[in-house]
Amino acid sequence: MERYDDEALVLSSVDYGESDRLVTLLTREHGKLTAFAAGARKSKRRFAGALEPFMRLRVHIVETRGSTVRLDGTDIVAGYYAAREDLSLIARALYAVELCRELTRDHEPQPELFFLLESYLTRLDAKEAGPTSLLAFELSALAHAGLMPRFDSCSLCGGMPGERPRFDQAHGGAVCEPCGARARESVAVPANLLAGLRALQEGARTPLSPELRARARGLLNVFISHHLGRRLKSVDFMAQVGLD
Repeated sequence: MERYDDEALVLSSVDYGESDRLVTLLTREHGKLTAFAAGARKSKRRFAGALEPFMRLRVHIVETRGSTVRLDGTDIVAGYYAAREDLSLIARALYAVELCRELTRDHEPQPELFFLLESYLTRLDAKEAGPTSLLAFELSALAHAGLMPRFDSCSLCGGMPGERPRFDQAHGGAVCEPCGARARESVAVPANLLAGLRALQEGARTPLSPELRARARGLLNVFISHHLGRRLKSVDFMAQVGLD
């Protein structure tokens, strides 16, 4: 059995049996892994406080015959403890790790996504990530997963979206008004919303107004739900906390 160490971010953790845990990790070199942590709920020496969502760890892995690896031990690299003291930051962090978990496949290296998530959690912990930064994070994560929505031109005909654009998640983004009339799931959106999302996609970090941010949040929720086949659980938690 091969043993190796890697950097990892905890995406989720669930109890298994009376004393064990199954932990989903996003590792820097080996991608997403499901790891079996024997005795994790009782062992204070190996796993104490380490297997909570959005912890950054140095993990000691043993490969097994199946798709699940064995987690032999961990060293905490960063706990992002400042972010854990603020409910709004917790909500954003949980959303970010759930999105990354759902966008990735097991055992497929995703170093760019690892560093993107690590950077976002670091900014949350330093309280340097404003509300618009979550939209920027989502758009970058979607791009890494090959699901980047289109905002600059019509997803159907390639023309300009025009002054009365629509958005159709099934066809991958913005559609012009004539094409939107043929796309049954399309919805009308403000032209300045598409412009704001396009700017974030291209690297601008100008904050969106609360109204546009809320509209963008709803648009991306629908887009992501369509392509994943389900609504992320953390979306409801953000709504309960009062985040747009």
